[in-house]
Amino acid sequence: MIQEFKKIWKQYAIGMLWLLGLLWPMLGIHSDGTLTFKTTLTVWSYILAGSFVCLLIYIMKAGGILKSITDPVTRVAGNIKTAATLLPTWIWIIAVLVFALLYPQFAGRYGTDVAVSVLLYICLGLGLNVVVGLAGMLDLGYIAFYGVGAYTYALFNTVYGLAFWVCLPLSAASACLAGCIVGYPTLRMRGDYLAIVTLGFGEIIRIILNNWMSVTNGPNGILGIKPISIFLPVFENGFTFEHFWVKKLQLFYYFALALAIVAAIGVQRLNFSRVGRAWESIREDETAAELMGVNTFIYKLLAYAMGAVFAGLAGAFFAARMRFVSPESFTFLESAMVLCMVVLGGMGSIPGIILGVIALIALPEVFREFEAYRMLIFGATMIIMMLFRPAGLIPAKRVGSRSEEMEG
Repeated sequence: MIQEFKKIWKQYAIGMLWLLGLLWPMLGIHSDGTLTFKTTLTVWSYILAGSFVCLLIYIMKAGGILKSITDPVTRVAGNIKTAATLLPTWIWIIAVLVFALLYPQFAGRYGTDVAVSVLLYICLGLGLNVVVGLAGMLDLGYIAFYGVGAYTYALFNTVYGLAFWVCLPLSAASACLAGCIVGYPTLRMRGDYLAIVTLGFGEIIRIILNNWMSVTNGPNGILGIKPISIFLPVFENGFTFEHFWVKKLQLFYYFALALAIVAAIGVQRLNFSRVGRAWESIREDETAAELMGVNTFIYKLLAYAMGAVFAGLAGAFFAARMRFVSPESFTFLESAMVLCMVVLGGMGSIPGIILGVIALIALPEVFREFEAYRMLIFGATMIIMMLFRPAGLIPAKRVGSRSEEMEG
């Protein structure tokens, strides 16, 4: 144990001193120009104590001291996992769906509102998963297609009076078209160059939305967007259909749930199709895939367009729910947040992405009292994840195995 501590105490001390230097400007410099140290030292001491305890536990585990505790826990966890696998997958899916359908009945308005945001980001995360997780392309401008879908519904609804259900496929189609236009000159690049160019195109679309005053109303946004409308059968004085505007938050929740389910089924079907196999080959080795006859450019363009379709659908729902859109809702920070959800949950893994969205959207709402330290905790969480679970919370399961894995 002492040897293990000697190996890492210097890195630990440097890290804690660096954290102290980072915390002091945030907590010790006030708007009136005064400087204080008490709050900074208090917060830092709590973090120091907690991290030191975690460090001791890690060292004891590495030295084998905790083996008498960890071994029974590992066996119990293995037994629970084995018992869970005895039930068919469809039973778990039905249980999750029943819980999702009943959730608004026992959750308050605030909880339902957070759940709607979670479901919307699940749709965005699954769409970006097609580009990043399945095809292996780093896209830093994905949120632009979300904005294209939202503005498509906003413009068609406010200018031409088209209903949500007519604009929903139009929003998906416009986002797909934007993905093809952006992707055609972009996807011939690879790696960091592709990431930089997608970031640039994403910002171009946002700037266009911000400056095209005659169409998008610029930074003022578009007001007066109609919500989702439905026709319900009425049997009074004969059989007719009556038009209703959706205003209850619970109904928005069920529409968002349906959208997330459609996105999950679509991504799952794409993943286990011939197209998904082509995307996987491009992700693993693009040169080898091209030599084996895969038209890498077409399949990459298809992945980019399909990811944009899911973003367009989510954008139309966002505009219908908020009844207002503006360019400030589609910044680079949103793209980075969705990308973090995909990486944190596990690229290529649908359950992992759902868990990543819950971790980054729902948990901050639970710990709202730590709002001042939210981004600090978020950054620390991402660093810890990349160190200890680089493949994500629930990594994607590989279909089959490689030859070198079989030999090892």
